[in-house]
Amino acid sequence: MTQPLLEIKNLTMRFGGLVAVERLDLTVNAGEIVGLIGPNGAGKTTVFNCISRFYNPERGTIHFQGRDITRVPSHEIIRLGIARTFQNVELCRSMTVLQNLLLGQHVRMRSGVIRDGLRLSETTRSEREAIQRAMDIIELLDLMPYRHYPAAVLPFGLQKMVELGRALVSQPLLLLLDEPAAGANAHETRRLADLIRDIREQFHLSILLVEHDMTFVMGLCQRLYVLDFGRKIAEGTPEEIQNHPAVIEAYLGESAVAL
Repeated sequence: MTQPLLEIKNLTMRFGGLVAVERLDLTVNAGEIVGLIGPNGAGKTTVFNCISRFYNPERGTIHFQGRDITRVPSHEIIRLGIARTFQNVELCRSMTVLQNLLLGQHVRMRSGVIRDGLRLSETTRSEREAIQRAMDIIELLDLMPYRHYPAAVLPFGLQKMVELGRALVSQPLLLLLDEPAAGANAHETRRLADLIRDIREQFHLSILLVEHDMTFVMGLCQRLYVLDFGRKIAEGTPEEIQNHPAVIEAYLGESAVAL
């Protein structure tokens, strides 16, 4: 069998006496869109923070492309090919859309500080490539009219698009999306689902997402993991999850079974 792109085994994370995640096993294969769902406080964002290395798990391992990244410093994670968005948008609010997307490429810039001073032509070429990459993503995400606007003045939905763009310009292999459909209406979530599929195909990446909109999740994801109080209570296809008794009891509710 092909090795998973991301493989989490026995992941456990505690905050004092509170168990946020308990003995979680999870995989994401190349090219997959996988959902991580569960009630508020189930531990979903904690899993993202462990993958991103903001948290050091108490137990368990996280492997990416076969490499153990459980103790890799957080600033190295994006270099390895993992990028993320946040439940609450994290942008440099005083910077423009274009500047935010240029900032997202700093780990991919080939020129070091010393070499920059010695090889001006290479620095110029590298900067041109970074600007072009940012503009390509801005166009893809329909952000061109806002490219010179400070992020702070944009509506929340557009800020989420900017954050998505900043993640994409880092050229990830795995994209972690934390509640990408938050605040969107039904029409917007349908467009977002199509966009995420296009991104997966165009950039040849895998996606792990946390989301509360069940219609969005069930129509987009190929596989789902369900957490409740930090424990995995189910995994499977959207159809299997919708009909899983533990999921219905813990999260979806009877009215959601027909989604």
